Amino acid sequence: MYQDVLIPTDGSDGTRQSISHGLTIADRFDATIHALSVVPEGPLGTLQNGTATPAAYRAVERIESEATREGIETVTAVERGVPHEEILEYADEHDIDMIVMGTQGRTGLDRVLVGSVTERVVRMADVPVVTVRLTDDIRIEDAEEAEKIAREALAAEETGIDAGDLTVLEDPHRTSASWIVPLETDSKTVHVHVDALTGETRVARRDS
Repeated sequence: MYQDVLIPTDGSDGTRQSISHGLTIADRFDATIHALSVVPEGPLGTLQNGTATPAAYRAVERIESEATREGIETVTAVERGVPHEEILEYADEHDIDMIVMGTQGRTGLDRVLVGSVTERVVRMADVPVVTVRLTDDIRIEDAEEAEKIAREALAAEETGIDAGDLTVLEDPHRTSASWIVPLETDSKTVHVHVDALTGETRVARRDS
């Protein structure tokens, strides 16, 4: 069923669980592991520094080492570009049957970006994507609670807006470990991401 399993990695300790999960799947189906690390360029190029490329190679070598100990065949690759685009392109070019990804990377900005990359891959991939939560249990499981948090966050950020007056364009849905709540004000539409683990919010998109 699954002959080639792709594990994208950013080299952080937070990817530990997604690597373990991917190796377990590969062992179960006698599949080949593809370990891919992307050195960000384009919109994410500001994250790049002199250590980015060596770190990417260490990240895939870590997976290769663990897979070898388990007797699992491994292919490694390091690419440069926009992370989700490179992941999707690699999956297409190498006939990947499944992608296994973590929902969070390091901390701070990297944490947001890795979650964003995973969400894009989930939406756009033509093959199954297994997402692995890398922190504590989901705290916000109910769509109504996510909506309430999103309303209050947007009302606090925008002056002159009452949380109760906001229109929900469609039911909130959860992708990876975030709720996406589309809201409409008198002048714009706003997508608010609510972290299902922490309850933290961020405005993901605004349309005038």
